[in-house]
Amino acid sequence: MSNPSAINPAPSALIPITQDLSRLNTLGLASQAQAFVSLDDVAQLPALSALAREAESLLVLGGGSNVVLPERVPGLVAKVALKGVRLLESRPDAWIIEAAGGESWHGFVETCVNNGWDGLENLALIPGTVGAGPVQNIGAYGVEFEERFHSLTAWDVPAASLVEMSAADCRFSYRDSAFKHDAPGRWIIVSVRFALPRPWQPVLGYPDLQRHAALAKGAPTARGIFDAVCEIRRAKLPDPAVTGNAGSFFKNPIVAANVRDGLAERFPGLVSYAQPDGRYKLAAGWLIDQCGWKGQALGAAGVHDRQALVLVNRGGATAADIMGLAHAIQAAVQARYGVNLEPEPVVV
Repeated sequence: MSNPSAINPAPSALIPITQDLSRLNTLGLASQAQAFVSLDDVAQLPALSALAREAESLLVLGGGSNVVLPERVPGLVAKVALKGVRLLESRPDAWIIEAAGGESWHGFVETCVNNGWDGLENLALIPGTVGAGPVQNIGAYGVEFEERFHSLTAWDVPAASLVEMSAADCRFSYRDSAFKHDAPGRWIIVSVRFALPRPWQPVLGYPDLQRHAALAKGAPTARGIFDAVCEIRRAKLPDPAVTGNAGSFFKNPIVAANVRDGLAERFPGLVSYAQPDGRYKLAAGWLIDQCGWKGQALGAAGVHDRQALVLVNRGGATAADIMGLAHAIQAAVQARYGVNLEPEPVVV
């Protein structure tokens, strides 16, 4: 981890306002920030640190796709709206691409595909921002964020300084990173750099991609994989603009081999995937489905009828409704399989 020179421009003013957050979180939960600012320029970072020192807490908000918000959010809420994508270097072994933290993740992936910077196409249509990617260490359809990560620049809010971070600094693990464990509101991810390997090789190990008709016709392209992933995701997952949701609500649990073997004996249809360290990843959606929750509801919160991993806002749901349903599902899976399901979203 290195500490580059501080930002030189004079701090730009940030004036907190009261802000309705119902359209700034993909679950569509009614929520209001008592003090809200939008971070549009790196020159505003020192002013943000000054405001944060006076606030009781700081919530950093990206695309709002991985949070469960209460009806009133105390303290300061800062939405990261920094923009920009650029090619930093064209090396024989990799494209080095940088994207600002406030860029739409899906928009960034599509920009890369359009420019021939291939390697992120399996991660198409994941909601949220580029800056949220390293926090969650996102992954889908056979590709993990950390596999394409190069480095990032973050603003240390309490120290009021820019910091360069490597993969080791970020401490990536399955759907986890250092940012989830450090003090809430410590970091603003300003920009992320990616190393997209050359020559490009398609990643088609995921069963849905192997079964996709368009990819079976000749040599697959990055654009073909991008389009296939978008088609598969749209068929399986609800559009947050239509039905409020936070994507996959639970992590796929990883268990020891003996635990997996014991479950497989008792439940022959168990869906699991071997991991490099000898453990097994269990399909959380299968566990939830087998407990009878797919398509079910508790009040205004429900489980999607096509993907049991997705909890939805059926209209007027609160954080308490969503978490009440989540706890009921966790209890059912624990009682039947002895497996603990851990939520992916941050519960504020």
